[in-house]
Amino acid sequence: MKTAVYNLSGEKVKEAELSPRLFGVKAKPEVIHQVVIAQMANARHVLADTKGKGEVRGGGKKPWKQKGTGRARHGSSRSPIWKGGGVIFGPKSNRNFTQKVNKKQKQLALAMCLSDRVADNALAVFEEIKLESGKTKDLVNWIATIKSKLGLEKAKKFLLVLDKNDKKILQAVFNLKNIKIILANSLNCVDVLNSDTLLFTVKSVESAEDHFKKIKEKKVK
Repeated sequence: MKTAVYNLSGEKVKEAELSPRLFGVKAKPEVIHQVVIAQMANARHVLADTKGKGEVRGGGKKPWKQKGTGRARHGSSRSPIWKGGGVIFGPKSNRNFTQKVNKKQKQLALAMCLSDRVADNALAVFEEIKLESGKTKDLVNWIATIKSKLGLEKAKKFLLVLDKNDKKILQAVFNLKNIKIILANSLNCVDVLNSDTLLFTVKSVESAEDHFKKIKEKKVK
């Protein structure tokens, strides 16, 4: 399957071949859903951590003697029923939310997401993507030009897919919320689905096709 290749001015200069193995796969929502849920779970940071009775400071001395006071029996002031005591069944930092998904399924789900963007005309390929100045303003202006020339006026979030890191583009994107950079060999379902339009370079397309090899031709049909 062929797609147009544009220069930095948004003008078509040639055509490139997209592998149907990666860009022509029929989407299955259940496969994508499982991979996305697993990816988000694996990226989850466990922050909440409560202390139990044995972890709270103090409470080593028995509050009062066992009998003769007329009050209820207590062995420690750090008991969960006391103010300042431990927490019963509270969240702990050793919780594990990770979910295992095999590489074939992850790559197949990614291919489905990329294919969906191709079908929606939300994927564009450029000869190269570079920024001489490294200024955010220049990058925003370039995106605005691309949107008008390629008919992407409705697109708000862009994912720039590069074959290698570019310091000037990274510097320009740093303060932008709607434009993100990712390397071709780090493509994933969550980032693809969170963007309206994908902007590839010819080299990043080749890099992606070379890196994600678990998808077989028979899976495309």
